[in-house]
Amino acid sequence: MARRSPRTRTTVRTALLAAAAALAVTATAACGTSGPPGAGGSSDGLALWTLENEGINGVQQAAIDSFNTGEGPDITLRTIVNDPYKAQLQTAIGSPNAPDIFYNWGGGNLQGYVDAGQVVDLTPALDANPQVKDAFLPSVLDVGTLDGRIYGIPMQGVQPVSFFYNRDVFAQVGVTEFPTTWSGFLQLVDRLTAAGIQPIALAGSQPWTELMYLEYLLDRNGGPEKFQAIVDGTPGAWSDPAVVTSLRQIQDLVNRGAFGTNFSAVNYDNQGSQALLTSGRAAMELMGSWEVTSLNDNFPDFLAQDRLGWADFPAVEGGAGDPANLVGNPSNFYSVAANSSDVDASTRFLVENMTSPAYVQGMIDVGQVPAIEGLDAQVGTGEFADFNTYAYESVKNAPAFTQSWDQALPADVAQTMLTNLSEVFLGSMTPEQFGQAMDAASQ
Repeated sequence: MARRSPRTRTTVRTALLAAAAALAVTATAACGTSGPPGAGGSSDGLALWTLENEGINGVQQAAIDSFNTGEGPDITLRTIVNDPYKAQLQTAIGSPNAPDIFYNWGGGNLQGYVDAGQVVDLTPALDANPQVKDAFLPSVLDVGTLDGRIYGIPMQGVQPVSFFYNRDVFAQVGVTEFPTTWSGFLQLVDRLTAAGIQPIALAGSQPWTELMYLEYLLDRNGGPEKFQAIVDGTPGAWSDPAVVTSLRQIQDLVNRGAFGTNFSAVNYDNQGSQALLTSGRAAMELMGSWEVTSLNDNFPDFLAQDRLGWADFPAVEGGAGDPANLVGNPSNFYSVAANSSDVDASTRFLVENMTSPAYVQGMIDVGQVPAIEGLDAQVGTGEFADFNTYAYESVKNAPAFTQSWDQALPADVAQTMLTNLSEVFLGSMTPEQFGQAMDAASQ
């Protein structure tokens, strides 16, 4: 982890504040799958791989359709759910079945492919088209920039993580406002449990959903510097008292029944946790801003009836972290595979479409605001204006925005972290054992 690259920049401060008006966002959800396994590019056309999301995929398909009306090879869209996507991409990327253009999270997620020489350097193409390069928020483009070269182009919006809750359930227990402190949050958990309502929907079969709790609690307890020490490879950083305290708070939530008794069997990709939230069997869910788009795709009546609320993660009393800090993903990115059958055409698709007015407006229409400069007038309009305004204010006021740990860390360390964190949630690993195991894995 000592290798120097922009993936170590897990906080985004000054540039976010300067350009926050463009950052009201939601983002990708993993909701289904399509396309034949192993399908990549061919001599007759190009393949673009991305995550499955009905609304977003429609905008992506429109951009492809527009590109395909011109000269050159056609592009075919393939969509895959979240966890299988990562595995299939890792297997395919260096093979003849590799996609020509592929979705990724930037940072450490992209670094391994760059180190293996499997990704095209897009810097010359963007330098030749400065109007495209300059259209992106620098702080976001930086996450797709490794060792000073651009390998990923932002293709969606910034994705802060927030609590989403069922307004009707809150009304049932007489709660009108989301708690702003951890002690108040615990009181809400106990109140919901006493009423026979599961407080939090958690898709615990996918540990990345559990990670959000550790990310926020460590930030609230110790500030973003604690995770930066982990990224920097500081000896003993995983065993820091703030990490241990955060893990104990997680186990306290589990023991209070905050996640119910069956969370390890609940899945996000098949809308399991969203079904709990929208049906009222659970009161809230901690999730990235893509939740709004995903709920609109899968449970449109829930949004249409104005039953969805959202709120910041509570402040931890006595903690060193600023309660305005955010965690999540600065954006998602498209990159071009080095063994693409037509690197020039693949690159041209990204340069021509990712900042086009049609693509930007299309994303806004499905609940996203891409990481583009100067979208102030568009943020507060349309079907998702209320949430976009909330996200805009959150990002504008965020002193720090920490990238999701499983994307900021090298893939092998991230996977070990997720596996161990799942054991903490299940009670089969103590917070101290987690720290020791991760310190060892990070050496």
